[in-house]
Parts: sequence; structure tokens; C-alpha cells
Amino acid sequence: MKRVFSISLAVLAAVCLFRASNLLNTAHAQNGNGQAKGHVHHINEDGADADDKGDDNSKDFTAAPELNPYGLPANGRALTTGGTGTVLPKITNHGGPVIGTPKIYIIWYGNWNQSNGSDTPAGQQIIRDWGHSIGGSPYYLLNTSYPGVSGNVTWGGESTDTGTSTRLSDTAIFTVVKNAINSGRLPYDASGVYFVVTSSNVTASSGFCTQYCGWHTAGNNTNGARIRYSFVGNANRCLSSCAAQTNSPNGNAGIDGAISVLSHELEEANTDPDLNAWYDSQGAENADKCAWTFGHFQYQTASGAWANMHLGTRDYLIQRNLQQISSGDLCKVDSTHN
Repeated sequence: MKRVFSISLAVLAAVCLFRASNLLNTAHAQNGNGQAKGHVHHINEDGADADDKGDDNSKDFTAAPELNPYGLPANGRALTTGGTGTVLPKITNHGGPVIGTPKIYIIWYGNWNQSNGSDTPAGQQIIRDWGHSIGGSPYYLLNTSYPGVSGNVTWGGESTDTGTSTRLSDTAIFTVVKNAINSGRLPYDASGVYFVVTSSNVTASSGFCTQYCGWHTAGNNTNGARIRYSFVGNANRCLSSCAAQTNSPNGNAGIDGAISVLSHELEEANTDPDLNAWYDSQGAENADKCAWTFGHFQYQTASGAWANMHLGTRDYLIQRNLQQISSGDLCKVDSTHN
């Protein structure tokens, strides 16, 4: 989902808000610095982390359920499937650009060498494996229904920022991205989507775990170059808000939950990178319209965890995406499964 910041902020943010109650309307304004307001991905309000107070002036929560509105299921129960009918209002093209083939860049922020079983090198590897296998998959090829999108994704690289703060503002998140590029740790890539992925001891002051699980947006570097970027936190901080299950396919519920959000933000950044391309009359982007639903093709892994797709060597449970069809849009896992 798109992330909307107030005019006072210097960051363009498209935040994918997962709100439990209703679909909210997101503006597409720009501030005086040429930065568009953004889109967010909401949480499960029943399980919100009361310690993470939202920054009321940083977002306009007007897009979709950014947090998991269904909570964690009882053991053995399949996850929310979602409907099979036409999804309204219809998503439309507002004339902005798409990214033909996006390239994933990861900035690991915080402490990824903890003993909590989630913020670990093994957890990082699960995300790397996702990034190397999602492009061209039956799931991601749904994005070819948006003209100009190839359905492929490439891996650009990664960088580490141990940081000094465990509470990042929206401006600070953009600074993390710019520092990684301007220092040469990551290259500038006009087709890149730069993900700031935070360890679970780090929060975002504008509402991670209480208002959203992740967001994407775009902003201008100091030299004027356009940067598309995203924030996604390790869901281990708030499993009931930002994950669908505690027993997950890869044995790391926080990382598996974050991968579902990463997928959501990636496909939105692909089809609406500057917040002026594909969205509906209520401001919802493609993945927003299918948020927190996992389809009717779910299966259980050996551990009893639920999954709905196999990418590379791993099983994943990833939220459905919107296939754009002239006769009526549909939420699907791939072209033949809803």
C-alpha cells in the first residue's frame, strides 16, 4: 500500500497500511520537495504493540487493512482464503510509470546476530532465497497483467547498517537508504527497490506494529535521482499484528511474516513506484486489494505450517495479489489458483 506523509516531512512515502477495520482513502499529493505522499501496509489491531505510538502527522491512513485483521489462527486451521469474485472498485492506470523489471536491494538495519531465533544469519538467508526466487514465479507473473511489467525480478545486492537508533522516524529511514547509495555500499539503480529491513528490536515511530507492517514510497536523492524504497520490519516484534501464523513454513515466524509483506510491497512498488500509476478510486494498490488473504491453494508442510507456494527450495505463505483483467479484477495466488 501507499504511504502518505504530511507536508512537513521531507520523505516521500508510500506505505502499505494493514488496518483491521476498513479500507481507507490515500492521497497522492506531493510536498514542496517533490516527494509524493505514500502508502502503508496495516496490522492486526487486536494484537497491536502498545509501546509503538504512531506519529499522527506522518501518514494518512486511507488505503487498506495494513495489519492482519484476522489475528493468529488456532493450530491446524487454514489461513484466511479470501473471496473468489470480482474485486471492486476496479484498479485503473493514472498515467504514471511502472518498473519493467525491478531489482531488489536489501539494507539490513539493526542487530541481525541475536539469540532470539529470528534476527539471525539464517533468517537473513530465508529473505535472500525469497529475493532470488520470486521473479518469474507463477505468483509474480500475475503482475504481467499490468502493461509494461515483465513479471521478472532480479537481485541487486545487500548492505548492512547496524545503526544507533532502535526507533526510526520516516525521515531517518530515507536517510538510511540515501547513505547506503551515496556511500557506495549499494549502487544507484533507477529500477531498484531499496528495502530497509529492520531487526525486531527496532521500530518505526510512525506506527510499525500499531498502524502498519510495511510501506513503500519514493523520494529524490540529493542529486535529484529518483529512489524507490520500502520499510519492512521483522514481524517477530508483533506476530499477532504482522504475521499470519506462529508455526511458519521456514521455522521463523517473524521472517516468514516479513516475506509476505516484502512481496506485497515489491509488487506495489513495481506497478505504482511513484504513487501515480495503478490504484483504485479509494487509493488501494494491487496488493492492498488482496491483503491478508492467502487463497484456496493452501497446503501444510511437514511441520504443520501452512503455505501456498513453493519458490526455489522453500515453501512460503504469501498474500494474494490482484490480477488486472478488463472484465473484472481477481485476487489470485497464480493464474490458475485463487
